[in-house]
Amino acid sequence: MTTLLESDEHKSLREAVSAFARSHPRATGPVESRHFWQEAGKLGYIGVSLPEAYGGGGGGVTELSLVLEEMGAAGNPLLMMIVSPAICGTVIARFGTEEQKRTWLPGIADGTRLMAFGITEPDAGSNSHRITTTARRDAATGDWLLTGRKVFISGVDIADATLIVGRTEDARTGKLKPCLFIVPRDTPGFERRQLDMELHATEKQFELTLDDVRLPADALVGDEDAGLLQLFAGLNPERIMTAAFGIGIGRYALARALDYARERTVWKTPIGAHQAIAHPLAQAHIDLELSRLMTQKAAHLYDAGDDMGAGEAANMAKYAAGEACVKAVDQAVHTLGGNGLTREFGLATLITAARVARIAPVSREMILNYVSHQTLGLPKSY
Repeated sequence: MTTLLESDEHKSLREAVSAFARSHPRATGPVESRHFWQEAGKLGYIGVSLPEAYGGGGGGVTELSLVLEEMGAAGNPLLMMIVSPAICGTVIARFGTEEQKRTWLPGIADGTRLMAFGITEPDAGSNSHRITTTARRDAATGDWLLTGRKVFISGVDIADATLIVGRTEDARTGKLKPCLFIVPRDTPGFERRQLDMELHATEKQFELTLDDVRLPADALVGDEDAGLLQLFAGLNPERIMTAAFGIGIGRYALARALDYARERTVWKTPIGAHQAIAHPLAQAHIDLELSRLMTQKAAHLYDAGDDMGAGEAANMAKYAAGEACVKAVDQAVHTLGGNGLTREFGLATLITAARVARIAPVSREMILNYVSHQTLGLPKSY
């Protein structure tokens, strides 16, 4: 499936990724998922958005979101695509030191290294201004000391490091400002606890505890005084990639429902001939296509360097894709009836997975707040 916004190169990439992803069985466990990840890395799909100088493909979020969408449409959506290359890889490529780029980007690009991302906290939720994980300097050594908690952090157990969002105190004002730190997995004081999730996914979720985690001075990514600029450089791609994740899942579910509706015959007629079945599936397709157009717009704006325009479009794309994904999965399950809840057809697990696109990394309600305040100029209620 292509659109008028795509170049011939993008169409070729989409076709190649689709063929690759469909040649692999659905990854239902960590071993299969890891194998799929490694194979995708060897082919250059994981690092398609990262700079060529560090082993990437030299593309942008446009290409990376396309890759994730096609993986999802083939039944193999990789959640860590949103995290490792899109958030962490982007932030390091834009703001990291030369040493950080050489150390991390080649491995992220070819899939041999993974990086998780830690921003959400138990008491902060959607309000990133309330993050309490703090970083302070050790005056004697110049090291950083991080203390705090994070929750709902994906893939920490398989990641080589986690990009942690902390806050440092501004010496002039006493206010806390956000900063980013690379924390290797086995750093003393960096503890993790797996969360008991009903979500069926190969990537596990964790709560993190940082107890005076000591990091060298060069663990800081970018400028200590840059504040939100560096943070949102990763959050806009996160929203775009989450939209692609949702669109891919929605397309996969819709395709399964269409196959069933064409073949399942009741009273000598395929059920897809009945408008009660056909029209909701058509609506699901329309919603997915519309959300894809907004996702492509957001990706193009981001890759063009329009951070303000990309922020608005990325939020809209994430909202639209989340809604379209949930509706497509729900309708697909409903089309199959009881079969939609069996393991054989592989749709039931998508019911919870589809909710991820609505909830994370920011809820649809917070996106509506963003649009009403930033786009429409309406006053805040908080």
